Amino acid sequence: MTEKIREIVEILNQIIKDTSVPRNIRRGAEEARDILLDKKQDVKDRASSALYILEELSNDRNLPIHARTILWNVASALETL
Repeated sequence: MTEKIREIVEILNQIIKDTSVPRNIRRGAEEARDILLDKKQDVKDRASSALYILEELSNDRNLPIHARTILWNVASALETL
């Protein structure tokens, strides 16, 4: 696993553990994390799939501002892979 993916997974873990974030957002972050950790797929495919999920999550009106900013940062990092 590349260092960048490892960092992204750690950030997603923070969102997953944050109880101030709605459950559906935490589930989506968990799904994106699991996709990134799936070594059966190519890194670019994993990044693309996770990015799609995070973009959908970032449009949720119940998403707290701090979590939205984190998701945007993660999405930006995924776009560089």
